[in-house]
Amino acid sequence: MRALPAVDAAEYTLYNRILLCLPPRLPRINQQTNCMENIFHLPSLTPPPIVPRDLAYILENTERLWPELRGKQIFITGGTGFFGCWLLESFLAANAAFNLRSQAVVLTRSPEKFRLRAPHLTGNPSIQLLEGDVRDFVFPSGEFPFIIHAATESVRKQTFHPSDELATIADGARRCLEFAESHRTAKFLLTSSGAVYGRQPSSITHLAEDYRAAPDARHPNYAYAEGKRIAERLCAESATRSGMESKIARCFAFVGPHLPLDAHFAIGNFIRDALLGNPIEIRGDGTPRRSYLYAADLAIWLWTMLFRAPSLRPLNVGSDHDLSIRELAEAVASVIRPGLAIRVAQEAVPGDPIQRYVPSVEAAKKKLNLAEGVSLTDAIRRTAKWHRPQLDL
Repeated sequence: MRALPAVDAAEYTLYNRILLCLPPRLPRINQQTNCMENIFHLPSLTPPPIVPRDLAYILENTERLWPELRGKQIFITGGTGFFGCWLLESFLAANAAFNLRSQAVVLTRSPEKFRLRAPHLTGNPSIQLLEGDVRDFVFPSGEFPFIIHAATESVRKQTFHPSDELATIADGARRCLEFAESHRTAKFLLTSSGAVYGRQPSSITHLAEDYRAAPDARHPNYAYAEGKRIAERLCAESATRSGMESKIARCFAFVGPHLPLDAHFAIGNFIRDALLGNPIEIRGDGTPRRSYLYAADLAIWLWTMLFRAPSLRPLNVGSDHDLSIRELAEAVASVIRPGLAIRVAQEAVPGDPIQRYVPSVEAAKKKLNLAEGVSLTDAIRRTAKWHRPQLDL
């Protein structure tokens, strides 16, 4: 995997080439100021595009994959979420840079909301929005050799009942697989979750794909995990029945532009607090250990898995560089606002087992030559820089 390139004039050229296929009034990069020219004068609530440095990095590390998509259609669910925005922006970058002449059909419950939130994506003629629910959407016409099912990410609403969450994940996967089998899909990628392993034993520092435990099905907090387990099972049945290649990405924790700062992601909450100048609040004792992969690396991993991963061989997606939640808070503070106060709600109990949610990614490294190219420090810096204008700072 290639190292992260330095910013240079070629990247500005690449990014503006990407924008050539967009309506002419969309933002472009000013090479002198390294800023977007806000031609639309968009409000701060409208997220800006991903910076050209990240797009160039993704394309440099996926260039050999894209010819397989040339002149073909891809269907994407979850295209309006964190994963989806990175997939769509990198798809458009590749489509323009490599003259793929490809089309992405994106399922969304509310096309109008997405158009308002991401005009730089939805204004592109290479993206078509399909209104519908993942559980019962009307199948679009045509052949779709590639499908990425990235819906039902773990941003849960407080009113969402666990049984509804499980049913939505399972029924959504079933519907997408029905669509795949009837529209000549060759490669199907499911974004599953590291939650399928259940609680990680404190004695295992990094969970590998051959770990055979499972979530506690009796606990309502594991509805999401059970739903993902069912989705994986449905993929296996569909692949056996149809011969389609089913790729399974067990995704852990991530950071980057488009990550919500007000959801249940600790790193997003910490970045928000630091940007606003508020003390970073740790609700627990700060001892659980986590790891975070930058979203540009995530995009590289997912595209590589779609085109190159073996069928029905689940692969962990994430970083194997772990740290405690307390250390994470300190890292965020040191990057964004050195000296910022950190408040820990609970005292650590000596001898208590350490909670972990950290993957082993040796399989992805060996089978697909994937790696973590952006450090956590740089990832925090880039995420904060992208979010800062939206907080009117």
